[in-house]
Amino acid sequence: MTDRPDTVRAFVALEIPDRVRDILRREQKALKAELPRARWTRPEGQHLTLKFLGETPTHRLSGIVRAIAAEARGLAAVEVELSGAGFFPDPRRPRVAWLGGSADGGPEVAAAVERAAVSSDVPADRRPWSLHLTQARIDRGWPRSAVERFLEWGRTVRIGGFSCPEIVLFRSDLRPGGAVYTALDRVSLG
Repeated sequence: MTDRPDTVRAFVALEIPDRVRDILRREQKALKAELPRARWTRPEGQHLTLKFLGETPTHRLSGIVRAIAAEARGLAAVEVELSGAGFFPDPRRPRVAWLGGSADGGPEVAAAVERAAVSSDVPADRRPWSLHLTQARIDRGWPRSAVERFLEWGRTVRIGGFSCPEIVLFRSDLRPGGAVYTALDRVSLG
């Protein structure tokens, strides 16, 4: 929910394909049964965030998308390979559990989105972009055995590579059952 009707909570991301969401759905179901309580992200809501815009006036969104399209011109689709897992801030104090991997072209696309956002008066990120696919938010710490089990899962899960041919501007509506994401606009890559 936004505080005012003339703003939306927005972010820019790469979508993951439905086949990857299906694999994650199956994998999460088995893993959840083995691990302590956490708020698991629904596979239909998973994406690779490039830039969080925050509360953004609706009249500025089209300008941000135009700036992204200009900055991303000539960049190829991002080729993603998910592998490995980790935690934010770290395994000793796990708050967010994620899958990692590599994204050929991802840093270039993220840098283009960052330049476009900054040119549209969105504050710059303090950290460089890194690929991570959030799997769970942990309110109460996990014991070491659970942390190790999640890391092992990240080393062994087999998802396969996939292509992200578009940059997507999303609206995020916070609801009691979790955030609901709506694609507002798309910029093609390649």
